[in-house]
Amino acid sequence: MSDLNDPRVFFAAERTLMAWNRTGLTLMAFGFVLERFGLFLHMLRQTPAHTGRDFSFWIGIAFIALALLVISFSIVQFRRVLKTLKPIEIPARYCTWSGIAMNLSVVVLGIALIAYLFSEL
Repeated sequence: MSDLNDPRVFFAAERTLMAWNRTGLTLMAFGFVLERFGLFLHMLRQTPAHTGRDFSFWIGIAFIALALLVISFSIVQFRRVLKTLKPIEIPARYCTWSGIAMNLSVVVLGIALIAYLFSEL
């Protein structure tokens, strides 16, 4: 990838990974808000019972799923970049898997969120 032999290349890749993580978390939060907005509308309308899932539910789930795809793809991209780096470009005894572990935990929690939203009703 580079002939700089500079650890800044690795840190730039790691910053990009974390930026995609923040983007995914934002998409996930927006999806959750959209999903809950349908419930809020039912409360405002004072409908007797919540019957079925609204369009806002499906849009919210789509945003959460998009977030999971974005974060998963960022993990794949980061691993591809790591494979192209030389050992001199990664600082000695630096934990390269911590960013990946963070993103994987967000993906697992996002899947748990989707399962929770589907189990409610």
